[in-house]
Amino acid sequence: MALYEHVLLARQDLSQAQVDALAAGATEIVEANGGKVVKTETWGLKSLAYKIDRNRKAHFVMLNIDGPGSLVAELERQNRINEDIIRWLTIAVENHEDGPSVMMRKNDRDKKKRSDREERN
Repeated sequence: MALYEHVLLARQDLSQAQVDALAAGATEIVEANGGKVVKTETWGLKSLAYKIDRNRKAHFVMLNIDGPGSLVAELERQNRINEDIIRWLTIAVENHEDGPSVMMRKNDRDKKKRSDREERN
């Protein structure tokens, strides 16, 4: 089976519960098509470089997927239908990262810097 990273961007006006439901729906699609989701990460609400469908921000979610190529086609077809998903990207990878992704490590590093600044004040 092939390994994929699937990142989707959800509209900014969704709640975190709705974003989690989108991730769960994507997981169901993957499992229904003979694959499995190895890891799911929610990166949170982030600013976009440019407006996409009148959205200046988006909720980012990453799924590490192990499955056949046909499942990617079905997952992207379902993303196209869903109005809450404004962009997505699926790439094939050699292997999945162990531990948190780069984005999660960046969030931790930024939180640490903020807390260090607050302690100095």
